Amino acid sequence: MEEYKLFVKQIGLVGVTSILASLSSIILLPILTQTLTAQEYGAWNQFIVTITLIPAIASFGLPYTMVRFLAATRNKDEVREAFYSIGFVVLLGSLGVSLLFLVFAKPIAVILFNGDVNISLILSASLLLNGLILLLFDYFRTFQLIKIYSFFTMVQAYLTVVLVAFFIAVNYGLIGAIFGVIICQIIIFLSMFGIILSRIGFRVPKLYNMKDYLNFGLPTIPSNISFWVLDITDRYVIGMLLGLSFVGYYSAGYLLGNLISLILSPFYTVLLPILSKYYAENRIYDVKHLLNYSIKFFLMVSIPTFFFLSILSKPLLNLLSTPEIASNGYIITPIIALGGIFFGVYGIISQIVVLEKKTSITGNIWIMSTVLNVAMDVTLGYRFGITGVAITTLIVYIFSFLVTMFYSFKYIRCTFYFGFLAKSLGASLLMSMVLIILNPQNPMNIIFSALICLAVYISTLWVVGGIRKNEILFFRSVFMDALKKVYKPLKKFRS
Repeated sequence: MEEYKLFVKQIGLVGVTSILASLSSIILLPILTQTLTAQEYGAWNQFIVTITLIPAIASFGLPYTMVRFLAATRNKDEVREAFYSIGFVVLLGSLGVSLLFLVFAKPIAVILFNGDVNISLILSASLLLNGLILLLFDYFRTFQLIKIYSFFTMVQAYLTVVLVAFFIAVNYGLIGAIFGVIICQIIIFLSMFGIILSRIGFRVPKLYNMKDYLNFGLPTIPSNISFWVLDITDRYVIGMLLGLSFVGYYSAGYLLGNLISLILSPFYTVLLPILSKYYAENRIYDVKHLLNYSIKFFLMVSIPTFFFLSILSKPLLNLLSTPEIASNGYIITPIIALGGIFFGVYGIISQIVVLEKKTSITGNIWIMSTVLNVAMDVTLGYRFGITGVAITTLIVYIFSFLVTMFYSFKYIRCTFYFGFLAKSLGASLLMSMVLIILNPQNPMNIIFSALICLAVYISTLWVVGGIRKNEILFFRSVFMDALKKVYKPLKKFRS
């Protein structure tokens, strides 16, 4: 029971951190959209998705490999050797990609940034830094140093907001905003590496086990970057077919619908290290129980979130961006949010093939998904515009979920709790009726309506038996433990 309590606490901490960190994007949205032109905002999004996607490829899937192979290891010499061996290869890969982008700065600028070469030059340095930062984040994740992981997640998010807002305020425009991103990356990298260096020291790596690491890591690249592959493909296709203005419309609606991914984020961060430890100890029952528990918890939160975002898409975008962007982008939000539910369940059950070291399965699935996505983006995007591109994303997520389920369940079969699913849908529909009646339009009304809807959803779920008494008591004990940890330092401070 204590292990599950720790798991829930870690999920809660990463969940709250993810929500607060994601608010940084919401805070940045009006700063950017109301200061930059639609084309400049489109270029900003191209920059952000590129520094997110490319380093994940350049690192050969090795940061993720570290989580799977080292989660159960406590020998400092083994940890030190593996970390610096993996780090050396990640550095080489990131440096190679950075130099490649530097050499082709001009054509990349023409394709992505309306010919602005300065952005391409900053991009090449940012790619190198982000590749190394990914590795450092996964070190903290591997050894369940969740508090440190969460702290740097928050610092990176809000330091970016402060620096971008500052450079825009002093009239440096898009270039200033992008320069703010790279300054933040330098600070985060040096701070995180300093902590790791103090914990494990330094050694020249001998590259032991690199063949095994690469055999595991390389096939994970398509699945690990799938979310961003589809994202960047969508925006590139929209940019080529419809222009950068439509990239801006799509990005705003996508950003709102993509909030569903925040619910997956803590599961993705916390699950694999714990599952890897259980699996190494041959505790298969605990592996299955934790997976089932995670699916139910994810669905319980993501289903009402989908309804809430879908109904309030246009009012929220009106508040966060411009009427032009809201009118063109609001229809994207519910489509992406629905796809996010399928992607979330995929993210949980795909841990099974990772535990079995069958990463080639997910790799092949996402190679097929990417090809399917590009083909459908071009056809549906040409026919239905940004709505067609969003529908493509939904179809690809459903496809990937179904195929992954087929292969994963050959090893460990999970439970989808269809009875609970029906109850959650019913409670969400009742909540939606209340939300439509309230019809909030301004920030305070939206917050007030969200609280009412949350109460309606939980109450309805309780009445129909979607939440059991022992689950309520379990979460209550976790919540009380968390309150005590917050209260004790405050009590000492007052005294």
